[in-house]
Amino acid sequence: MRAEVRVMLKTGVLDPQGQAIGKALGHLGFGGVDGVRQGKLIVLDLATDDRGQAEAQARAMAEQLLANPVIEDFSVELVDG
Repeated sequence: MRAEVRVMLKTGVLDPQGQAIGKALGHLGFGGVDGVRQGKLIVLDLATDDRGQAEAQARAMAEQLLANPVIEDFSVELVDG
């Protein structure tokens, strides 16, 4: 079972990388971008076909290692295939 963990800075936390991306897009001529937030996507191939177990494992991994709960939020999505 594949799980995708998306980690993003919490709203209100300064995102200098997002700001740099926004400025670079403007310098490249891409208009109409009012804001940029960046994060990370972590893809986990888990050795189980049980959806409940896979989601619980991915959430535990995110809580203990993949995300910093002080400044980041995360979401877990199970992907078939």
